Amino acid sequence: MKTERTPGELRGKLSVESIMSRSPIPTWCFAVVLVKLGNRFLLVHERKHDQLWYLPAGRVEPGETFAAAARREALEETGVPVQLQGILRIEHSPTSLQARMRVLFLARPAGDTPPKSEPDEHSLEARWVTLKEIKALPLRGPDVEPLCHDVLAGAPVFPLSLLGPEGEPLL
Repeated sequence: MKTERTPGELRGKLSVESIMSRSPIPTWCFAVVLVKLGNRFLLVHERKHDQLWYLPAGRVEPGETFAAAARREALEETGVPVQLQGILRIEHSPTSLQARMRVLFLARPAGDTPPKSEPDEHSLEARWVTLKEIKALPLRGPDVEPLCHDVLAGAPVFPLSLLGPEGEPLL
């Protein structure tokens, strides 16, 4: 009589893939950056997405960390190098077929570089705007104004170390 073995008993003899009961879930990862200077935020007039305004944001590339993607996207889309200050939120939005993760960073400009004013392949322009000015812009998403409002109101900012590689010591 042949006995069945549990995955735990088979571990070490089989690969992880052979004991997984289902396929991996495709997950899209995005970095979103709220760049703040005083009471102003850096917004992007997007080339895509019907040429609306949004925060610097984009997909995390293979092999790239969320933090590296945030710095890269902010620079590509706004022309302004940024220094990340912390994490505002980590969002995970699963569906039955896929998942989406967004890490929302708070940043400040790393110098005095003005926002881009000439269109390129990434964006049409970028601009420092107040909350009042944000309300007057055609925005891509309903999250821009509330996020900026909450940051100005003192939303918690978590340390960048909250997001680290697997196996990294906690202390």
